[in-house]
Amino acid sequence: MLLIALLLCAFSAAASPRIGVVTMQPGEIFFERFGHNAILVDDPAEGTAISYNFGYFDPTEPDFIARFIRGEMPYQLVALPLQDDLSYYDDVGRGVSLQWLDLDPVDAAELATALAENARPENAHYRYDYFLDNCSTRVRDALDQALDGALARQMGGSRGDTFRSEATRLASPDFWMWLGFDLGLGPAADQPLSNWGDAFIPMRLAASLRDAHSPDGGPLVAEELELLQHRLDPEPAETPRRWWLWLLAGVIIGGALGWTGRVAPRLIAGLALPFWAISGALGALMLFIWFGTAHRFGWTNYNLLLMSPLAWALLPGGWRALRRRSPGRGFRPLLQVMPVLAILGLFTHWLQTLPQQNLHWILLLLPIHLGLMFGLRTVDRKDPNAGQTR
Repeated sequence: MLLIALLLCAFSAAASPRIGVVTMQPGEIFFERFGHNAILVDDPAEGTAISYNFGYFDPTEPDFIARFIRGEMPYQLVALPLQDDLSYYDDVGRGVSLQWLDLDPVDAAELATALAENARPENAHYRYDYFLDNCSTRVRDALDQALDGALARQMGGSRGDTFRSEATRLASPDFWMWLGFDLGLGPAADQPLSNWGDAFIPMRLAASLRDAHSPDGGPLVAEELELLQHRLDPEPAETPRRWWLWLLAGVIIGGALGWTGRVAPRLIAGLALPFWAISGALGALMLFIWFGTAHRFGWTNYNLLLMSPLAWALLPGGWRALRRRSPGRGFRPLLQVMPVLAILGLFTHWLQTLPQQNLHWILLLLPIHLGLMFGLRTVDRKDPNAGQTR
């Protein structure tokens, strides 16, 4: 009877599916910058290797763009043969690795069943969140459920990352993407992350799996393989942010504006017009994200004190000054408001318990606001050519 039981256990273990985590390196398109991953179920009984991929979306769905803007993005889980899933990454040169996991056969079978059920059309869709509910966190949560919470208990440490630091690091090869994240994220993106929260990045999850242990105490990752070689630029490394360079740039630009304004205030008005137009537009966009969308990590953005829609109110006076006319009575008081708001942003940064990491923007833009204020301080004085146009 003991021999029969052992044979049955061996047969069950041999027939149970094998579970792996497939990790794809970052690509060159903006939505590929964060990398990707999936759960692989290799079922010897069926002779199939199925990739369960939580990263699919359909841009042809009704109102997709409008929902994307509002932060209500519909994503879904798709089950497809591994080779079909890998074909795209092979074509574009993105590297792919596979981590086979040492799971109990019963846990592996239950995970495979749960994934198959989750992939059914009526269950596959979910509301995507860049940081809290994405393709990688779905993989993390499915594995943790199979391990009865053991993965979460082992991922309580921290590398010192934040949502902002990881987002800007991976977006750094694309300047405009980096700029959007750094300006558009509010203080909620600056809270320190545990390794569990860090797993919203597929490569970070793969690193945590290497350090994790299975329920029997051995390594959770039994074997790691390279399926496809990475032929693109490597993943960006972490680089320290040198705030003094931002301050130096701000002081140089602001000082030049203030000095030039002594001899050519109308020239400064011409330079200020696009600056105010862009500042007002960015401030209006921040307000829209805060009050008009579900992008919660962009709410309460203190960069509004640096780039305010109030800057638009300076445009008429600046245009009149450029045409050698008096900018009006309200121009100078409003001009003084802009650096005051920036100084308030500096105090806000110092006084917050968990401050928004925007000191570099304050150090850059505060001197520029001051330079414009001093450079235009004489623009409303009587000009012998006032009222004349060419």
